[in-house]
Amino acid sequence: MSVSPHIRRYEVIPLAAVPARSPIQTPFFSCTAAAGFPSPADDYLEQPLDFNELLIKNPAATFAVRIAGESMTGAGLFPDDIAVVNRAATPTNGSIILALVDGEFTVKRYRMRGRHIYLQAENPKFPDIAIPEGATFEVWGVISHAIRML
Repeated sequence: MSVSPHIRRYEVIPLAAVPARSPIQTPFFSCTAAAGFPSPADDYLEQPLDFNELLIKNPAATFAVRIAGESMTGAGLFPDDIAVVNRAATPTNGSIILALVDGEFTVKRYRMRGRHIYLQAENPKFPDIAIPEGATFEVWGVISHAIRML
């Protein structure tokens, strides 16, 4: 199979390992922060929040990729976001995955229709990718979280 010319648009920027670290806890307030009108702040502080614990369920099988391209904006993944990928998770129909298709990385929604696999874009400007039998295709992991720098 030749690589679709659209796959290059969906490439991710090089992989980065997530090193094991000791927990770093951040204060976490139980009150919500209104994005409209301000609300009175509560003085109650919940248990500290550890981002490693929140984002990484399986440290030995977790890595991060930086998103490039706009094919997944409808799912909330934008260029320069960091996606947390769990290589040990098994994709299910509808999971967002990092896949290797004929040597090119892509982030898409995993879809099964009968015995056929499709990689669904979440932006109408981009076509879905049908994976034909015999194509070199591998799911590298399931994206569990995304981090956006503001």
